[in-house]
Amino acid sequence: ETDQRRVRGYVIASSLSVLAGCIILGIGLLRLGFIVDYIPLPAIAAFMTGSAISIAVGQVPTLLGEHGFDTRAETYKVFINIFKHLPQTDLNAAMGIPALFLLYTIRSVSNALGKKYPNQKKIWFFVSTLRTAFVILLFTMISWLVNMNHKTKPSFKILGKVPKGFKHMQVPRLDSEIINIYSSYLLPTIIVLLIEHIAISKSFGRLNNYSIDPSQELIAIGFTNVFGPFFGAYPSTGSFSRTAIKSKAGVRTPLAGVITAVLVLLALYALTSVFFYIPKATLAGVIIHAVGDLITPPNTLYRFWRVNPIEVFFFFAGVFVTIFDSIEHGIYTTIGISGALLLYRFAKARGQLLGRVKVRTVPANHIDNPTNRTLEENQTTESSERYLFLPFDHKDGSNPNIDIEAPYPGVFVFRFSEGFNYPNANHNTDILVNYIFENTKRTDPQYFARLGDRPWNEPGPRKIDPTRHQNDPRPTLKAVILDFASVNYVDITSVQILIDVRNQLDRYASPNVVEWHFAAVTNRWTRRALASAGFGYSNPSPTNLFTVAESGSLKSESKASIYDIEEGEEFVALQNSKKIATVTGRNLPYFHPDLDQALRASIDSVRRSESVVKQSGEDSEITETL
Repeated sequence: ETDQRRVRGYVIASSLSVLAGCIILGIGLLRLGFIVDYIPLPAIAAFMTGSAISIAVGQVPTLLGEHGFDTRAETYKVFINIFKHLPQTDLNAAMGIPALFLLYTIRSVSNALGKKYPNQKKIWFFVSTLRTAFVILLFTMISWLVNMNHKTKPSFKILGKVPKGFKHMQVPRLDSEIINIYSSYLLPTIIVLLIEHIAISKSFGRLNNYSIDPSQELIAIGFTNVFGPFFGAYPSTGSFSRTAIKSKAGVRTPLAGVITAVLVLLALYALTSVFFYIPKATLAGVIIHAVGDLITPPNTLYRFWRVNPIEVFFFFAGVFVTIFDSIEHGIYTTIGISGALLLYRFAKARGQLLGRVKVRTVPANHIDNPTNRTLEENQTTESSERYLFLPFDHKDGSNPNIDIEAPYPGVFVFRFSEGFNYPNANHNTDILVNYIFENTKRTDPQYFARLGDRPWNEPGPRKIDPTRHQNDPRPTLKAVILDFASVNYVDITSVQILIDVRNQLDRYASPNVVEWHFAAVTNRWTRRALASAGFGYSNPSPTNLFTVAESGSLKSESKASIYDIEEGEEFVALQNSKKIATVTGRNLPYFHPDLDQALRASIDSVRRSESVVKQSGEDSEITETL
């Protein structure tokens, strides 16, 4: 605080603007604008609401003419002191409260008339937009009439002398002493500049049907804050009100900014004498009115609640901290809690064990007719029949009255819900392995030759009863199918965990080997990573099932070849005078384009293995058929 008293306020503001602008400009030039997507909407709404409340409460003492306490203290302290100092209310309130009331009145009347007369809606919009200028001019005239004969002792507080032109044009000061003064405010300043500018640009981009480049926006706002302080500017960002005015006025190019700059220069050099009589209470009313629109309305909070109730609590947490502590801590609170929740959800994402249901497509009137609720063969075609894969617990919102059947005895289908990476790999594989252990039995009950060979933490009974094992209706483990539709990439940790699970289940199913099939692996690097870990391969067999598609006509004499990503194996064939090709590589037969193909291939492979076992007589137990 002592250092801050030695340095003028505009020097601190210009230095802060340059440093914050340099950081934002660097982020934009490095094309890192996507980082603003990590700031969630509740954090933006909490910042806007908390800031608006803090600013509005801080202006109330000026509005009423109160004094004798710090209006920059915590919001709740200012709020308490407002009521304590109500007896100090003086003539300033006569210039502030009516101005605030008139601002809201003009806006309400203009909005009502705009709805009543749609053809004149644009006119009433500009009437509402110009209400601030009208109110300031009106009360400035009243102030001039009251105080023109006693400027030195006005009846109420007025703005006073405003210097003309750019009085503080200079090179901004940047040194360790001045940076230490505002270092704790640097990060909140950057966040505020980013949040407000990007929020405005995205809002009006959606309104006017165009998309924005966040990095380009950051370059613009960074450039402004780097070079503005040379003319005496402080940290600045986008403006909701000015953007709305220009949008309604039909502005399409940055030339409008040049016109605005000319008008500002004219005001700085020619109209400063008019500013002398502006009542401070009126300005306080204008500020309260302006920030009031930034408070999140109840209907918006209700929509937030309908979408995600938890994030509404985060919103109130940010507003609460802002009111009882500071704006920057409110920003940290909301962003920190939202980030922690995101990481928790990702780490605790629950994959789902899937079964299949045979469905058909029927007309809506068949469903709506209560007397005709059964599916008859003549009411649908064979081509409309298909299989859907749904979770057994129906937690996806599917009808709980639908009976979901197991894909095949000993075959399990598992779907990842939010990717498969190191934070959630253990959690997902634990769900899969525990479910398999609960719904299967060990292939060889005498896997451990002696009782002492069994690890103490190995699941299973202490003493093996062969009769009990034979009478156990549960199947043995045959194959695992993983749905990778929601997996964009894998990392070393997740692949290693998958290898460990494969080894664990191979020991459990010994002497058999568990087949691992993968469906909807759309990322080539994910496919490559899994293949490098030994997944996707099988013993070469002409009976492996593949999905094929037409790859073109035979009009061209040159035969086009399709190559697999990993091996470069050509697999174009001719059939019925048409060129066909497998959708996935033949060298990796356990990678499938969808779940249905993965299940068909796994069932076919399991049945062939069972047939070999039956013919050789190596296994007396015959598994159930589909």
